[in-house]
Amino acid sequence: MHAELQLDNQICFRLYTAARLITQAYTPMLTELGITYPQYLVLMVLWQKDCQPVNDIAHRLMLETNTVTPLLQRMEKLDIVTRRKGEQDKRQQIVSLTEKGRSMEEKAYKLIPSGMGETLKACPLQIDDYAHLASELDSIINTLKK
Repeated sequence: MHAELQLDNQICFRLYTAARLITQAYTPMLTELGITYPQYLVLMVLWQKDCQPVNDIAHRLMLETNTVTPLLQRMEKLDIVTRRKGEQDKRQQIVSLTEKGRSMEEKAYKLIPSGMGETLKACPLQIDDYAHLASELDSIINTLKK
């Protein structure tokens, strides 16, 4: 067998597994908030800047609009966001947080950073290591998204 094709030699497998397990670790906290991980990502985008077009949210999450739209529809049914037509371009959908969506930020802040810190405390990485890892992952992402 070719060494390049062995599972243990694949960075992609490690990235996939780490992403899957991290998402799984978020699940109990997000369940308490009544949302899914993809909905949490949308909320983080909107908490940073409310009232954004669907296209901008999709771009920020590096997803297609046809992936984000059904997600937003479900969030609208949960009264977390509202969607309205753009004033200048009626084809554009503007997404805004509802009061419930805004209030979820504080709840998430109380649950998630400390919860993930607790989950990862057995990991030997230090806080600076995570910052370095984020930078390295950004390099991979920026290379591959071109």
